[in-house]
Amino acid sequence: MTRCVLVIDDDPDQRRWVERLAAASGWKVLTAADGEAGLGTAQEQQPSIIVLDVMMPRLNGFQTCRRLKADPRTKDIPVIIVTAKDQPADEFWAGEVGAAAYLAKPVDARDLLDLLERLTERA
Repeated sequence: MTRCVLVIDDDPDQRRWVERLAAASGWKVLTAADGEAGLGTAQEQQPSIIVLDVMMPRLNGFQTCRRLKADPRTKDIPVIIVTAKDQPADEFWAGEVGAAAYLAKPVDARDLLDLLERLTERA
């Protein structure tokens, strides 16, 4: 089974960074530039895991995660929140909306890869 990560981030540089990092480690990578597009991609493609930014247009990451977890088609896909928002309240809300993990930017590449591996081992 091919491991697949969906990267939802409105910053093209951040999307490309995660895409290159994951692809170099053997992951198939899908991307979306906002929460609305990400929801559709997640429903259609059923990725193994999702890396999700918080501050985005249309739907922010917390709203997107809440919708992913409310949808029977996507509720079991682990979500890693990756964001510049680094306050304890932000990490609290990530957990409240169902995220499996929370990383504040700048993200260490090894930390992100370790989370991708660890969170998809359970699947």
